[in-house]
Amino acid sequence: MRGSTITGMGRYVPRRVMTNHELEKIVETTDEWIVSRTGIRERRIAAPEEASSDLAFHAAQEALADAGVSPEQIDLIIVGTATPDMLFPATACIVQDRLGARNAGAFDVSAACSSWVYAAAVAHGYIAGGLANTVLVVGAEVLSKFVNWKDRNTCVLFGDSAGAAVLRPCEQGRGFLSFYLGADGSGGSLIAVPAGGSRIPASYDSVEQNLHFMQMNGREVYKFAVRCIPKAIEEAVQRAHVAIEDVDWFIPHQANIRIIDAAAERLGQPREKFFINVERYGNTSSASVPVALYEAVRTGRLKEGDLAVLVAFGGGLTWGSCAMRWTMPTTTDPGSRA
Repeated sequence: MRGSTITGMGRYVPRRVMTNHELEKIVETTDEWIVSRTGIRERRIAAPEEASSDLAFHAAQEALADAGVSPEQIDLIIVGTATPDMLFPATACIVQDRLGARNAGAFDVSAACSSWVYAAAVAHGYIAGGLANTVLVVGAEVLSKFVNWKDRNTCVLFGDSAGAAVLRPCEQGRGFLSFYLGADGSGGSLIAVPAGGSRIPASYDSVEQNLHFMQMNGREVYKFAVRCIPKAIEEAVQRAHVAIEDVDWFIPHQANIRIIDAAAERLGQPREKFFINVERYGNTSSASVPVALYEAVRTGRLKEGDLAVLVAFGGGLTWGSCAMRWTMPTTTDPGSRA
């Protein structure tokens, strides 16, 4: 068995910035209310013509350039997304064609906000088992197209972005050290887009009832998250055979600052160890963790040899975490398209 590590990263955030003050004109809310309860000050919104594959493509291009890998060298493309371009074909196939990665297999992973961590675990398995040498893993979302802009409980929370990573083999003990994935389907109704699948196909009634928009029980999701994140972090640390005190950086899903603060308190770890960018992007679902990881590297906070734990939770309900010894040399930012 061999290990895997990230050799290149990329991210794409749409140009349009929507502030809380803009939301005050759309729904009954205030900047103070949003910031105090979520930590979010602004979010990025995809253009009307932009789909998840467009965001994924731009992030993937940067990741490939950063890794020094050509599209023809990619063995597999995995896109984690809860907002695919369409039911099928897979968004990964659209990205594969646009990149010109003619030698790559391609498929999507759907685990809501945990999708990128799930996809990274699958990629690691392919590399460790010798089935692939170069895997492109992307988390991409255009949640702004799936929220009801009249529902202040959800529309203030979400944004759009994409994060990508190129995974390649490395020696054991470097790169990814452990993975932990979990699910509890009994809580599936807590975060869902009810219509559009085979259970409730698109119809006049489903559109009239707003069933194609995200629905969320925020109180129950919050309670789940504050229990889930510490457990997932502890499990990843134990499986990596390291001490939690030795972790240099925690890279959590950027859903809500209060959830992150609660996790830090439960773990007895200083908040300064948690990388946070939720104030600028909001919750970008599967793109949240790779975008945060990208920025932790690009800002020079996550350095060669540092021990990091990545953790996400989402609809399903799902959760995923991993521990990694950062090995990718820090490079200059080739451009973020921000």
